[in-house]
Amino acid sequence: MVMSVNTNVGAQIALQNLNATNAQLATTQNRINTGKSVSNAKDNGAIWAIAQGQRADIGALGAVKQSLDRGVAAVDVALAAGETVSDLLLQMKEKALAATDASLKTASRAALNEDFKSLRDQIASVTNNADFNGINLLKTGATGFSALANAAGTATLTVQSEVLALGSTSVTVTTTQSIDTLTKATASLSAVSTSIDRVSGALARLGTKSKALSTHLTFVGKLTDALEAGVGNLVDADLAKESAKLQALQTKQQLGVQALGIANQTPQLVLSLFRS
Repeated sequence: MVMSVNTNVGAQIALQNLNATNAQLATTQNRINTGKSVSNAKDNGAIWAIAQGQRADIGALGAVKQSLDRGVAAVDVALAAGETVSDLLLQMKEKALAATDASLKTASRAALNEDFKSLRDQIASVTNNADFNGINLLKTGATGFSALANAAGTATLTVQSEVLALGSTSVTVTTTQSIDTLTKATASLSAVSTSIDRVSGALARLGTKSKALSTHLTFVGKLTDALEAGVGNLVDADLAKESAKLQALQTKQQLGVQALGIANQTPQLVLSLFRS
């Protein structure tokens, strides 16, 4: 190798190696700081793009989960109200049956009728107030709702209304139903018995829908966890490996600095050639 004060090849090589070590050290430190081996598109464009797509799906599934949560809550409110309606009908049947006793005194029949009407009106109150987030599946005019089922928004889970208002298909007891006479008591007993059977069927259908929503909600949660794990596998750094690499690079950096220092002293050796 030519000894020259104009060009120090050894120093250039040492500097190149030191710069490469510094670049590797910066990359390792960034991975340790962020916890990711791919934190932006510059690190690995293909992997970053795949991870971004999965993150978009994870965010969308969060919206699906919220929709399903609202759906489950709405159906649970309807079930609670429906069970109350069923209990009220059972009490009304007891009153109506008692009122069919032909030997019943007028005062006793009147008392039974007041109890019957009070229970009847409670049904109207329960169905009108069975709201959650603006959804009421039991009142007159209810139309049901649809909850999101996938991240693309192309699938839904639909829950049909089960109207339990007075005078509806399920609750045949009318808003003016009474038991103040033997004839009315007999008719009311029939209406109440029919209503009990139909309300039980409506609640069974709501229970099935609630279970379906809850099952799908569990699936969405598991799918979200799987996607998050997949993204982690793509972009997360192995911190144990990076820690060991950091120590090796720091040592290599120190050696590189020493090598550069030694190389920078080479031109001074030229002076020894001119000493007398």
